[in-house]
This record gives sequence, structure tokens and C-alpha cells, in this order.
Amino acid sequence: MTLYHGSNVDITQIDLSMCHPYKDFGRGFYLTDIRQQAEDMAYRRVKMTGQGSPIVSAFEFDEHVLHAGTLQVKIFPTVSIEWAEFVMHNRDIQHTGFSHDYDIVVGPVADDTVAFQLRRYVLGVISLENLVKELTYKHLNNQYFFGTEKATSTLFPI
Repeated sequence: MTLYHGSNVDITQIDLSMCHPYKDFGRGFYLTDIRQQAEDMAYRRVKMTGQGSPIVSAFEFDEHVLHAGTLQVKIFPTVSIEWAEFVMHNRDIQHTGFSHDYDIVVGPVADDTVAFQLRRYVLGVISLENLVKELTYKHLNNQYFFGTEKATSTLFPI
């Protein structure tokens, strides 16, 4: 399968030390199987940094790796209480270091409106069950997190 990464620079060599912490699944390299999503992220990155130009880097990935047992993999097929707690823990700036030991995590993207709902839950405005209900009806895009060198070695630039 082809996975895409949107940025303001062309990425041919993945450097995990350049990845930002406190993202949905932690500090790692993020891709999507939806090209338009990567293009949107590339434009957003240029706008945020004021540098470079929007670039989508493509990588070949053998999805059989997800079930081969050679890597620690977590797949969230849809929004769930477990997914919401996982995202909240990884986005918590009070927590340092990795909050899990997965090489690859696959699941929905928590965009800005999702982040708003997560904040509402943290503030006690809504329950965890209501948070999941609110998020279940949103159209969420897919993301693939690669958090270790072992995981990134399964990606091949196209």
C-alpha cells in the first residue's frame, strides 16, 4: 500500500529525532493512506511555519507487517473509549517520554474539533461515554504512526 506524509520539506530519509512530541499517538513519524489528507497537512505546515512549499512524500508499505508479529502494533479501527484515553495520554504535556511501547499505531486522527471535545472531557463538561458518542459521528481520517527505527525500516520512499 502507499502511505503519504505532508510537510514543507521533501522527506526521503526518516529521522525520528525531528518528530514533535504530544501528538495523538506520541512522538513519531505520521502518515496517511489518504493523499488529500497529506496534501492538506502539507499546506497547513507551510502556513504554520511560513517556510518551504507544500510537499507530499510517498512511501510503500507492506500492510502484512501489521499482522506478522515482528513488530508491536496497535490498531484502533474506530473511535472508542480506549482510543480517546490513548490520545489524551499521548497529548498530555505533563507526561514525558513514551506512553506506550508500540512500534506502529493505526487509527483515527484527532483533529482540532476532536481536540476541543477532548478538552471538554478533561474539564469535566462531558463524560467519557459522551465524548466517544460525540466523536463517533464525525468523519475521521486515518493515520499511521511509526515510532521506532524498526518500524520506519518497513517504509520505502517512492
